[in-house]
Amino acid sequence: MPDTPPRYPRDLRGHGPVPPDARWPDGARIAISVVVNFEEGGENCLLHGDAASEAFLSEIVGAQPWPGQRHWNMEQIYDYGARAGFWRLHRLLTGAGVPATVYGVATALARAPEAVAGMRAAGWEIASHGLKWIEHRDMAEAEERAAIRAAIRLHAEVTGSPPRGWYTGRCSMDTLRLAAEEGDFDWLSDAYDDDLPHWMDLAGRPRLIIPYTLDANDMRFATAQGFNTGNHFFAYLKDSFDCLYAEGLAGKAKMLSIGLHCRLIGRPGRIMALKRFLDYALGHEGVWFARRAEIAAHWRAEHPPAVFARPSEMGRDAFVAAFGGIFEHSPWIAEGAWALELGPAHDCATGVHNALARVFRRAPPDRRLDVLRAHPDLAGKLAAARRLTRTSTAEQAGAGLDALTDAERARFTELNDAYVARHGFPFIIAVRDHDKPGILAAFERRLGNDSDTEFAEACAQVERIAELRLKDILP
Repeated sequence: MPDTPPRYPRDLRGHGPVPPDARWPDGARIAISVVVNFEEGGENCLLHGDAASEAFLSEIVGAQPWPGQRHWNMEQIYDYGARAGFWRLHRLLTGAGVPATVYGVATALARAPEAVAGMRAAGWEIASHGLKWIEHRDMAEAEERAAIRAAIRLHAEVTGSPPRGWYTGRCSMDTLRLAAEEGDFDWLSDAYDDDLPHWMDLAGRPRLIIPYTLDANDMRFATAQGFNTGNHFFAYLKDSFDCLYAEGLAGKAKMLSIGLHCRLIGRPGRIMALKRFLDYALGHEGVWFARRAEIAAHWRAEHPPAVFARPSEMGRDAFVAAFGGIFEHSPWIAEGAWALELGPAHDCATGVHNALARVFRRAPPDRRLDVLRAHPDLAGKLAAARRLTRTSTAEQAGAGLDALTDAERARFTELNDAYVARHGFPFIIAVRDHDKPGILAAFERRLGNDSDTEFAEACAQVERIAELRLKDILP
C-alpha cells in the first residue's frame, strides 16, 4: 500500500445531482449580481512601473504588449473607461435602482477619487480586484503575497475600509489560498465553476466562494468569436436569465453574475443592450438584484459549511475503520479504495461506493466469491443466533425477516439450503429494495438460474447493499 496515495484536488462534483434550494430572500427565483470591474489606471503601463504596455481587453483585439514603450492608443481606450464609461454605467444602474459590486483594482481606485465617491454614494459594494490589473501567474509566492497585502492596505486607505470580497481575475494557482491567508474576506470569486455559491477549504477553514462569469461578461466584446453588437450581448444575457429563471420556478433557484467593464459596456453602442436587459429582468417577479455581500450573508446563514470527515482526506486507518465493513467482512476492499486517486468528488456516498466497487470488480473471481460467502443466509442460523453484524441485523429487520412465522422460516431455510447447494454461495439480495413477499419471489425465481448468472447477480446485489449502507453515513 502506498504511504501517500494519489489525491486529485479539483472538485468535479460540486453540489452534486441535486443542488441545494438557494432559498433566496422573499422567495426570489433568481439572484442577479451585477459586477463593475474598475481597472482603468491599474493596467500595465510604463507609468505604473511595468515593463510593457497593456494588451488585454480593449478595442484593439489581438494587441501585443510594447516592451519598454507606452502605447498611446491603449492608454486612451482605458482612459475612456474612467472618464466617460464609468459615469454612463453609474447613471444607468443608479437610475434603475440596481445595486452593484465593484471589483476595484486598488491602484486604479487611488487614481479616481471622484469615481470612488460615486460608488460610495450609490451604496455599491467595493471589493478588491488586486493591487494592479496584471498577470499573477508568474509571480513568486512571496511577491504575490506582498501584492495582496499591499492591495488590502491601499484599498482601505482609498475607500475608508478594508475589502470584504476579493477577485483577482488574472490569477495564479496560489491566488485563492494566498487571499484567504492574507485577507479577512467574506467571499472570494476567483472561480467559474458553478451557478451557486459553495464552500472551499482554504487556509485551514471553509471559505465562501461566489463564482464569477466569463461568459455573461462584456469582455467578449474584446475577444475573438465574442459579441459583435449589443444585440448579441442582450440575447446572451436574456437566454441566461430565462434558463435560470425557469429553474427557479421549478424550485432550483440559481444566481446569475454579469461582468461589466467601464471601457467596454460604457460605450454608447453597447450600453443600451444592458439597459434592455435590465428592463427585461426588472419586468419579472421574484428577481433579486443583490450585491455579492448580501449574497454571501444569505448563503452563510442559510447554507453554512457541512462539517464531516471527508473520505478523500482520511488516513488509511481511519478510512478502513469507516468503510471496511461496507462490503461484508472484507476490509481489503476499503484498503484498496484508499490507495486509488481520490478527490472531492469521492466525498459522498456515490464517490466512495465507486471507489470500493472498482476494487471489488477488478478482484479475481475467487476473491469476489469470498466476499459473497462472507454474507449471511437470509433469516438463517446466524440471524437466529444473533450473530449477524449490526448492519445486517438492521437490514434484515427492516424487511421483516426478524419476525417470520414458523412456515416462513421453514421456507427460507429450505431455499437457503437449495441455493447454496446449487451455486456454492448464499442467496444475496439488497433487502431494503424489497418487501418480504418480493424477497421470497426473487429467491424462488433466481434459484433456477445457472451459477454464472447468479454469480453476476450476487455481485451486483453486493454492490447495491454497499451503496445503501454508504448513503446512511455520507452525504
